[in-house]
Amino acid sequence: MTVYVTQENPRMDILSAREYGELAPLTSPQEQIHLSPGRVVAHIKRRLQHYNDEDWLLPMGDPAIIGVAFAVAADINNGRINLLKWDKFERTYYPVKIQVRGGIDNLPQPDEDTFDGNN
Repeated sequence: MTVYVTQENPRMDILSAREYGELAPLTSPQEQIHLSPGRVVAHIKRRLQHYNDEDWLLPMGDPAIIGVAFAVAADINNGRINLLKWDKFERTYYPVKIQVRGGIDNLPQPDEDTFDGNN
């Protein structure tokens, strides 16, 4: 199991995410996707080439890099992404599993207790 950190930040303490696997940064803190998008995307693709259902994405840093990492992971893993969501109040990571492939017919039905018809 690997936790892919989208953009390393040496000032952030993310060691508690090791509970979900070995930490592996996808990009350095200095990476600027707008300066060389092709190179950055190719680098992320190489780093995520073995991404699978046992791995996690930890979104940090540049939103563009986060978006590319999610798109690449979903493409490699048939639309399935696992992410670690930080809760600043509980000070812990929550695991979230997402399926991004499938048509409108495959969407889950809203819970009738919480759906008010305006959503």
